[in-house]
Amino acid sequence: MLLDTVEHETGPNPEWCVLWLHGLGADGNDFAPIVPELVRRDWPALRFVFPHAPVRAVTINGGARMRAWYDIRDFDLANRADLKGVDESVAQVEALIAREAERGIPPQRLLLAGFSQGGAITLAAGLARAQPLAGLIALSTYLPMPLALAQQRLQPQATAQPLFMAHGSFDPVVPVAAGEAGMQALRGFGFDPQWQRYPMQHQVCAEEIADLAEWMGARLAAG
Repeated sequence: MLLDTVEHETGPNPEWCVLWLHGLGADGNDFAPIVPELVRRDWPALRFVFPHAPVRAVTINGGARMRAWYDIRDFDLANRADLKGVDESVAQVEALIAREAERGIPPQRLLLAGFSQGGAITLAAGLARAQPLAGLIALSTYLPMPLALAQQRLQPQATAQPLFMAHGSFDPVVPVAAGEAGMQALRGFGFDPQWQRYPMQHQVCAEEIADLAEWMGARLAAG
């Protein structure tokens, strides 16, 4: 079954899609308010799709049930992600990408974005894309699997996808060193990420939104 989503179209008959994944414990409404801050007047019409992650038990939160893209088993980043949950969420994201193709927006006009846990799924999905997307956006996140496993899943065509990664220098949830390690690993695989650091914690800021808008504008202009 397809995930439930919140959708916002910036104009009639959108030809582009931004599929945006929220962080742990949030839902699809979390980043919907960013649309008017992000969108520029000269952009073509876009459909923003904000899915709700499934509700599941999260180990580090005492087994409490909440919206999560995967279980977080440990505070140690090397053992943090439940890979079965990661794979399930990647499959659900792929189903949404396929639905957009059915609605007239092919993968080459779809940007996949995510914050924190959602960003981890964005990176995991991006690695395995045999048909490149228009771009990947990974905010305040990390690569949710060991490097050897990531390299096994890497599709040769995937490295053609433009990649925007950003992180807060004072992030207490996902340390900036973890984000940088993921960025360097992806660079080693052949990606060419644009990496940005901001003086913030586990959040987004106005400067980051402005930089992301510039990056997205370049992807839209490239067509």
